[in-house]
Amino acid sequence: MSYAAVPSELSLTIRDWNDEKPSALSPSAIKKSSRLRARGSSRRRLAGKKLTQKYPIIVHCHLCWDWVWQRPQQFISRLSRRHKVLFVETVGPDPDLAVPTARFRTPENFPNITILRLQFPDWRWTDGDYVDRERRRLVQEFLSGPLGDQFENPVQWFYDPMAVTAFAGQMDEILTVYDCMDELSKFRGAPPQMIERELELLSRADVVFTGGRKLFESKTRFHDNCHFYGCGVDAAHFGRAREARTKVPSDLAAVGKPVLGYFGVVDERMDYDLIRKLAKANPNWSVAMIGPVLKVDSASLPRLENLHWLGQRAYEDLPAFCKGFDVCLMPFALNESTEYINPTKALEYMATGRMIVSTAVADVVSNFGSVVRIASNPDEFIAHCQQAIEQPDSLALGRGLKMAAENSWESTVQRLEKHVQEAIKQTQLAGAAV
Repeated sequence: MSYAAVPSELSLTIRDWNDEKPSALSPSAIKKSSRLRARGSSRRRLAGKKLTQKYPIIVHCHLCWDWVWQRPQQFISRLSRRHKVLFVETVGPDPDLAVPTARFRTPENFPNITILRLQFPDWRWTDGDYVDRERRRLVQEFLSGPLGDQFENPVQWFYDPMAVTAFAGQMDEILTVYDCMDELSKFRGAPPQMIERELELLSRADVVFTGGRKLFESKTRFHDNCHFYGCGVDAAHFGRAREARTKVPSDLAAVGKPVLGYFGVVDERMDYDLIRKLAKANPNWSVAMIGPVLKVDSASLPRLENLHWLGQRAYEDLPAFCKGFDVCLMPFALNESTEYINPTKALEYMATGRMIVSTAVADVVSNFGSVVRIASNPDEFIAHCQQAIEQPDSLALGRGLKMAAENSWESTVQRLEKHVQEAIKQTQLAGAAV
């Protein structure tokens, strides 16, 4: 249970939080609280310490490392080139467990990352106080072992606001970072205390990053050291879709051309009526949907002969699938769960050199409107797809390739690190004055 609004491998939600009360803090109170906390324990811990740029990082994430490769993995994998990382993930409860368990491993190709996976027995899953205590105990127990000295005086890096109660101020951290990648409280199955926990995290954080412009506008009300860093892209990786040597996977190659394709999570953010209408619009088109089905019933997905649900595929294989796409799709519903999203796949699609058609998601319109064809209704979406197939826009494709080349994950991570280093310096100076 990471109390996750975005489940990773299993349904990671908590069901009984009735004892917690909603927060009444205002944005100005949160900002003031953040400044006061920053003058407190973390600054005292830093006083007299010689700081380097090699600080370790403890990450608390609602997405598992081996799940869909998204913002946390892109950032943390690159940060691990210069920092030791403990990546704490919690999967759904196991009815066969009698006590909580913790297992650790080093993922292939990332020698500086240690994955610490926590899991709880089903019968204690609804006891939020117990889970908070046990999460903290399991991590502290790991840190008291032989690997613990690698993570002394860490930066704590939060993706999961629900983890704040268990870990904030408990890991002898020198700094707290909140990287807000989504408005998780808007997602289906979000714990009712997500908003309150996020407010607490905002009050404790020394620096806040957001993954979307609308998220920045929302969170900057609560924090005066907030920065917008949207999607990045591994342009070389997705550029393989344009290489002659890349082979389209056999299951996609077997469907009829042209192919209108999507990759990503298949969840409540999809507009399934739009997908059905798109497939029905032309039986000679093939609509290919690649990704794990989450928080929706697979049996409820629209079924047509030319609509193909191909399931989850490895990140390494996505460029090969994109090579088989004639048009890349972002068929998002316009609802609470998509109000703040800034889809990582937009730049990834651009790097493949394919035309892109999307619904009118706010951050897609504002950030990528010069490249992506934006539709305000199903008929317009279908018309854009038809035009993209028959008359690809070479100018838009060129702008997309340029935008992908200018927005690497590496350059974004370098800027993030500068903000973190500056916050550490400021915290140390304030600590010396205490």
